[in-house]
Amino acid sequence: MGPLPGPTETSPSASPGDTGPTGEEGVIRPRTVVPTALEALAARIAEATGTAPEMRGAAGDVTTTGATLRAHEARPGDLFAALPGARAHGADFADQALARGAVAVLTDPAGATRPGVGTLPTLVHPQPREALGPACSRLYGDPSSHLALLGVTGTSGKTTTVYLLEAALAAAGGTTGLIGTVETRMHGRRVPSAFTTPEAPDLQALLAAMVEQGVSHAAMEVSSHALAQGRVGGTRYAVGAFTNLSAEHLDFHPTMEDYFAAKARLFDGRADRHVVCVDDAWGKRLADSVAATTVSTTGPADWTAADVVAHPDGSQTFRALGPEGLALPVSLRLPGGFNVANALVALACGHAVGLDPERLATGLAAVTVPGRMQRVEAGQPFLAVVDYAHKPAAVEALLRTLRTQVGPGERGDAGDRGRVLTVLGCGGDRDREKRPVMGALAAQLSDLVWITDDNPRTEDPAAIRAAMLDGARTAPDARAIVAEEGDRRAAIRAAVAAARPGDVVVVAGKGHEPGQKVGAETLPFSDVDELTTAIQEDPA
Repeated sequence: MGPLPGPTETSPSASPGDTGPTGEEGVIRPRTVVPTALEALAARIAEATGTAPEMRGAAGDVTTTGATLRAHEARPGDLFAALPGARAHGADFADQALARGAVAVLTDPAGATRPGVGTLPTLVHPQPREALGPACSRLYGDPSSHLALLGVTGTSGKTTTVYLLEAALAAAGGTTGLIGTVETRMHGRRVPSAFTTPEAPDLQALLAAMVEQGVSHAAMEVSSHALAQGRVGGTRYAVGAFTNLSAEHLDFHPTMEDYFAAKARLFDGRADRHVVCVDDAWGKRLADSVAATTVSTTGPADWTAADVVAHPDGSQTFRALGPEGLALPVSLRLPGGFNVANALVALACGHAVGLDPERLATGLAAVTVPGRMQRVEAGQPFLAVVDYAHKPAAVEALLRTLRTQVGPGERGDAGDRGRVLTVLGCGGDRDREKRPVMGALAAQLSDLVWITDDNPRTEDPAAIRAAMLDGARTAPDARAIVAEEGDRRAAIRAAVAAARPGDVVVVAGKGHEPGQKVGAETLPFSDVDELTTAIQEDPA
């Protein structure tokens, strides 16, 4: 990794200190940007896509210092990416972007005919989304080639693995950044995230800001949407990692094969090295198709775990066994076999970029992840957990793990064990097929269940609950007493009121989210805060 080319001019779209959120949109950009000719962006697009964009207007005379695909966020000197959308074409908003200072447009042939585009300096490409990432990477000086970027994809575990990886990298001496679902971090500075993986202009600007601020290693979640939509085009990864694959986002991906193919794009030449967890069939299939360091908690692999011990407080210890006889003691605050796998993936990624494995391992001990197996501790005599599990495989893994964490009951004799008390809902305007499945899993793996609202969005909340209740009440081998309580706050309070010493109370589905989406509104609501308050105010 060489140094980023030094800036020759302060971008007119930035101001000194403009490396944090700027404006209401909270987009992070570097302080300085080398102005880039539109011709240079066109050349990069042609190189990356195999198709040269048509240059219209006075394109050869234009230089750019930033990019956006949201017209209302355009800044002076920006390239405005006018992309086709499901309900409107971005080119219909070109006038707004240009009024805010955008100097050129990237669009498709249909967008180029819109009145707002006209004879303005324009790059016309048949696949503008595919072109946008490489163009933005070039505009911001190819930032991913100037730090070690480690990307993690998979259905479950991306967020946790990225947090573990960031902590491990820091312990091994890296100056770190983090890009993920919950937040973006740079030098410990936190910014809430709008997407798991930012859109291409925002991602390249963020990476450039990280390079400018001396970040040496960054851990990044890479979603299937981002891979399918070209958001990470033009991005180079030091390591690409895969955690697992299970049914999710099938409202976006037509089939599991399509979903897997989207994930596999991270391993099609974008990364210098690959780390793949082979605990499921999809991981084994991926590892058979690419040269990869393998990770497993269930069978042979380059990285495995031994002597795993789960402790009553939800923490666990194990030995990580790696290449060349490595045997590293690891402590985790996070319960569950899947978190052992996540920790192994993090260690394998850090080791792959040449960092000291013993120092990597020490960094894992204190990691907590917002809304992922997050323990709520308010003096109660039972374990209380908030988790983001909102799909069947994640719910099953969560509840099976927490079953192992129940303590002795209030009598304390050998036959008296704690119970699992679960508060769970399903989101509206998402996969409907998973609702009865999640209801059934909750009834099979819990002792008491409250079916409640998650983020109903524009759907009838009662209809969502009814589908879950149908699954819960018809599930074979169901063990739980199941209740319906649409008010999520009341459901949490009911679970806390019913809890006894040795029990586990889990509130699942929303995790770190600070709001509940009801209709067109997002109402303030934090599962962590509500669970904490319920415990503190419980008369027992």
